[in-house]
Amino acid sequence: MIYLELFATFFRVGLFTFGGGYAMLPLIQREVLAHGWLTQAEIIDFIAVGESTPGPFAVNLSTYVGMVTAGLSGALCATAGVVLPSFLVILLVARFYDRFRRSRLVEGAMTGLRPAVIGLIAAALLSLGREVFLREQALMTPAFAVRAGILLLVAALAFRKVHPILLIALSAGIGIAAGFLFGL
Repeated sequence: MIYLELFATFFRVGLFTFGGGYAMLPLIQREVLAHGWLTQAEIIDFIAVGESTPGPFAVNLSTYVGMVTAGLSGALCATAGVVLPSFLVILLVARFYDRFRRSRLVEGAMTGLRPAVIGLIAAALLSLGREVFLREQALMTPAFAVRAGILLLVAALAFRKVHPILLIALSAGIGIAAGFLFGL
């Protein structure tokens, strides 16, 4: 049954990833592709859309996958699956906060998890970057130049602390203009 499969898949994603939506991305990507629910290009397109919508990224992505796969009921199952593990962990942590906070075991685990989360985010970045920039197999095309230019501009402005909403709007505007100018 697709509803149980969506719930179980996204429950595993929520249960076995730490560090938020971007750290979940490699597991979500692998699961969604393995089930054939979306293509790599569709995942990348949703990431672009999901970044400009309110709410947690992993919740938005799971809801979208569920909706595309099995309609509203699928969206509810996938969303419940990805949210439930975090909800249960937060209830547990809240109950035993003082013991967890002072535990050498927990501090040691966090010391190990922090760089792992960065590694997962970096892996997702490289995988998605390869798809965005090398999809056409040609580096010196107008599409590649526009994408690379947007990436460099947004990175430079992000380091200058320009608000993310402005960066998203600027990127969309440049993409629209490039589409009219170069037929991208």
